[in-house]
Amino acid sequence: MSISRNILTLCTGNVARSVMLAFMLQTIADANGEQWQLRSAGTLVIEGSSISPRTLRALQSLDELGDHHYGAHRSHQIDGDDVAWAHIVLASEADHVNYVRRHFPLHAHKAVSLHQFVRDAPLDESFDAALEEVSSLEPDPHFDVRDPAGGDDATYIACARELWELAQAFAVVLGSD
Repeated sequence: MSISRNILTLCTGNVARSVMLAFMLQTIADANGEQWQLRSAGTLVIEGSSISPRTLRALQSLDELGDHHYGAHRSHQIDGDDVAWAHIVLASEADHVNYVRRHFPLHAHKAVSLHQFVRDAPLDESFDAALEEVSSLEPDPHFDVRDPAGGDDATYIACARELWELAQAFAVVLGSD
């Protein structure tokens, strides 16, 4: 029986990385019968923006993602309701983790860099223990998923492929609970 998890994906503008990751995690959850609820947000958002055309093309380049209604997404500024709702905040960059720690200190223990979580989360512990361990670490910019903003299609596709690999690894860590 899968455990229900509320997962918040976080980037800067909420029109590329966090959106891609949320769709990827939804795909994995659907394929595996997981009870994951997903939201995405950004730290510096123009509220209500749709995903960029390059983000859309990057998502569509990954056959594994199947069909999603990508056009329904609208950007959203992270707020207190989001972090209170979330069991985990998966950030694209160390700066995003620090943003959550500064602005939502009561929920700082939920914020981790996606890449750092995948790398450092112990597989022999519960999800909660793994989250506690990784969230106690200093976020390391070395593990940032680089923002594709301003890049060409190839840059966005490379970002999507990196996120897809990390999303699958995250599912393994979460599934070990």
